[in-house]
Amino acid sequence: MKIVLDTNCLLVAVAETAPHHWLWQAFIARKFTLCYTSEMLQEYEELLLRYYSPQTVEFVIELLFSLPNTEQIIPYYKWNLISADPDDNKFVDCAFNAGADVIVSNDKHFKILKTINFPKLNVVDIDLFKEIVLYGSE
Repeated sequence: MKIVLDTNCLLVAVAETAPHHWLWQAFIARKFTLCYTSEMLQEYEELLLRYYSPQTVEFVIELLFSLPNTEQIIPYYKWNLISADPDDNKFVDCAFNAGADVIVSNDKHFKILKTINFPKLNVVDIDLFKEIVLYGSE
């Protein structure tokens, strides 16, 4: 399964004591392929540095480059589907260009995608994604 992970979900998954650390563990265990763009990677790094040590951030970024279940995407199409927060469009563009199965996000701005027929992109929150990954339901 290919996914695009919004930064808000990555932030709450990295710490070992975080309630959503299962997501990071599932990534390490290669339960899904994480798709990202260079623009997303910059945001990941920038926001992770606000909450985590530089060593932790370096470790996270290194894993994104080294694990076989990551895929760097070059977005050739930009849809600009989220007008309420245009910065979120980088995740949408990545998902479309990657052929991702889902975008995992707790951001309310992504709800607009449920009303758009093309391109059809599935968005799930972190709790529903847990059901999908750990228990195989959707």
